[in-house]
Amino acid sequence: MKILILGSGGREHAFAWKIHQSTKCQKLFVAPGNAGTAKIAYNVAIDPTNFDALKAFCIQETIDMVIVGPEDPLVLGIFDFFKATPALKGISVIGPSKNGAQLEGSKEFAKKFLVKHKIPTAAYGSFTKESIEDGLSFLETLQPPYVLKADGLAAGKGVLILHNLDEAKTELQNMLLHSKFGIASSKVVIEEFLDGIELSCFVLTDGKNYKILPTAKDYKRIGEGDTGLNTGGMGAISPVPFANPILLEKIETRIVKPTIEGLQKDGIEYNGFVFIGLINVKGEPIVIEYNVRMGDPETEVVLPRIKSDLVALFQAVSNKTLDKASLEIDERCAATIMLVSGGYPEKYDKNKTILGLEKIEDSLVFHAGTKIEGKDIISNGGRVLAITSFGASYVEATKKSYQNIVKLHFDKMYYRKDIGFDLS
Repeated sequence: MKILILGSGGREHAFAWKIHQSTKCQKLFVAPGNAGTAKIAYNVAIDPTNFDALKAFCIQETIDMVIVGPEDPLVLGIFDFFKATPALKGISVIGPSKNGAQLEGSKEFAKKFLVKHKIPTAAYGSFTKESIEDGLSFLETLQPPYVLKADGLAAGKGVLILHNLDEAKTELQNMLLHSKFGIASSKVVIEEFLDGIELSCFVLTDGKNYKILPTAKDYKRIGEGDTGLNTGGMGAISPVPFANPILLEKIETRIVKPTIEGLQKDGIEYNGFVFIGLINVKGEPIVIEYNVRMGDPETEVVLPRIKSDLVALFQAVSNKTLDKASLEIDERCAATIMLVSGGYPEKYDKNKTILGLEKIEDSLVFHAGTKIEGKDIISNGGRVLAITSFGASYVEATKKSYQNIVKLHFDKMYYRKDIGFDLS
């Protein structure tokens, strides 16, 4: 098969790394890719949201399967575009329909879906600038802290958790009246705060059948001890130590099954990943949010633990035969640590030469924001590299990653030294 992966981050490099191992993959392309994918695939300078350019490329290269990494092309309707274009109809697209992608594209859509299908989630209200007074009043009915979420896509940064009521009111005004997160915050969802510990559940589905992938936990804050600004993710571990069989059974019966059944009942076409952000509140799993693709950096710990042929699983998704496919998981723990540019997630420098990659031993290096310039690999984003290692425990796995990180260098390189700190 000729396969095209869309995206340029660590998630897409992890997909490429895994798919490259499949005997079913004849030729692999990544659009636009990075310095890591360039080593194992053909990078193509196409924006994943440029559907016409993707159409021309897929026809030219007789592509058989497209795997959509980031959320933007999904929310814009790439699945529907391929399905509606006669020349592309035979190509398998791993990703949901535009309607299904609203589970991530609109926080309000997701909350309504959760309530409709009786899936446990926090109480909420949804507000626009026209109903801002109602929003301010709703805040007064809640106990602190206050959770404000931009309705639309905000690159994982559109959520505020505030402990002061006046500050929450000010930020609601900033979001609705002053476009703090651009068009994404033209509508804001205010949620009841849930006190617990978070984890991520990943599901691969063909719209009817599903496979639950390994659990993971990522760390969003830039500072150690989960302090500072939100980022796209500073590291992750898999599996989650507190996800015992009792909790996992609750997640499947109360959340995963009703989610897949809800998609069917609502007539939503869905082929791909459902990423369910959960919080464990005293042993009870509650949904915080849905994403409609794999997470980043969670992909860098989940995919390495999948021993099965990923392309075969994707074929089963396309053929609606996922119930007949086998999913084999590596029992070892995996941990990934993200190396980021100084200043991230605010203003940061690019084009810093990365040294020491050839010294890494017994760890996987997934490129996130990198590119090739001459003979050098240089930084090209806020998140630059993800270093993934296996171990008998997450402690052993993180230790191995940290031992390799000290061999790497680029100017102002930063990473958190406490990934997994809250699990011991």
